[in-house]
Amino acid sequence: MTNQNVLVADTNSGLNMAITVHAANSSIFTTAAQKPPAAPGGYVSISRKKLLKNLEINGGARANAWVDSMRASSPTHIKSTPSVNEDQSSWILHHPSALEMFEQIIDASKGKQIVMFLDYDGTLSPIVDDPDRAFMSKQMRATVRKLARFFPTAIVSGRCRDKVYKFVRLAELYYAGSHGMDIQGPAKGSKYKKGSGGVVFQAASEFLPMIDEVYEELVEKTKTTPGAKVENNKFCLSVHYRCVDEKKWSGLAQVVKSVLKEYPKLRLTQGRKVLEIRPTVKWDKGKALEFLLESLGFANCTDVFPVYIGDDRTDEDAFKVLRERGQGFGILVSKIPKDTSASYSLQEPTQVMDFLQRLVEWKRLAFQGCKE
Repeated sequence: MTNQNVLVADTNSGLNMAITVHAANSSIFTTAAQKPPAAPGGYVSISRKKLLKNLEINGGARANAWVDSMRASSPTHIKSTPSVNEDQSSWILHHPSALEMFEQIIDASKGKQIVMFLDYDGTLSPIVDDPDRAFMSKQMRATVRKLARFFPTAIVSGRCRDKVYKFVRLAELYYAGSHGMDIQGPAKGSKYKKGSGGVVFQAASEFLPMIDEVYEELVEKTKTTPGAKVENNKFCLSVHYRCVDEKKWSGLAQVVKSVLKEYPKLRLTQGRKVLEIRPTVKWDKGKALEFLLESLGFANCTDVFPVYIGDDRTDEDAFKVLRERGQGFGILVSKIPKDTSASYSLQEPTQVMDFLQRLVEWKRLAFQGCKE
C-alpha cells in the first residue's frame, strides 16, 4: 500500500479532513474472510449485463443498443400487468423490504460496529427534473444528523463533493464525491475522526484539466438537444437527459460518444437518466467504501457491519464489495425490480428515512439500557 494523491484542502470547502489518507494498489484492501449474515439475494429479474457487454463506447454502430440500455436504466413508470406484478413479487421475495426485515438486520449486526454509507440523489433526496434542486427535507437532514451521532456516516455520491456538502450541510459526516474519487472527512462532531489535518484524498487529480476540457466541449455540442444538461462534478461529468424527449436520446448518446473518441482515458457509463463520464482509473463507490473503512480502522476487522443504501447502478460497485467482504449488506432504493447485488430494498427516500429513524431509535434505546 502506498500514499498518493494527497492534496491540501482548499479554504472554500468549509471542512477539515479527519481520516488517514492511504491509496492502495489494484487489490486495494484485504478482504475479510467472514461469511455474510443470512440474507436473501442473488435473484435477477431484469438482466442488462449481456446488453451492456455488447455496447461500444467509441463506435456508432450500436446506437439502438445504447437507447435500449438508457431506457432500461431509466424507467419512467411501473407497468401494471400480471407478468410484471408476478416478476415484482418474486423479486421482493429475494430482496425484501429492509423495514419489514429490520429485526433480522439488527440481529445480524449485534456485537459489531455499524458504519453507514448513503447515496444522495434518489436516496436522501427525491429524483427531480432539475439536478440543482435535489434538496433533502429538513426531517431527513435531522435524521441523518442523529444517525451520525451513533454511527460513522458517509455520503457517497456521483456529485461533486462540495455540491453534495451544500445540499446536506452536516459537517460531522464523511463525504465521497465524484463516485468516491474525492473524499473528505468530518470537520467536527465525529468521535471517529482520525486527526485534524486539512487534506483531501483525490484518486484522479491528474485528470482535472482533461475533464474541464471535455465539459466545455459537451456544453457546446449538447446545446442543440433541448432539455440536456451537462454537470461538472469535478472528477467526472454527468450528462442528464431526464428532460430530453426520448426520440432524441440516440442523438444525444452519439454526441457524447463522438466527443469521447478523442479522449481514450475517459469512459462512459450510465445511471438513472444520466450518462456518466469518468476517468479510466480503478476507483468507484466500492473502492471508496473500502477506503473509508480502512481510514476508520475497520479494514481487517470482523466486528464491523457496513450498511450501504443507494438507488443507482453506480451503487452496485459498493453492494458487490459488501457481498465479497462477507460483511454487512446493501439496500437498493427502487420501486421496480432491478438486477442488483443488494440484499434488501426500500421503495423511496421516505422509506429510507423511516429505516434510518428506526436504526437511531434502536441504538438510542440500547445506549440507555447500557447506562442503566
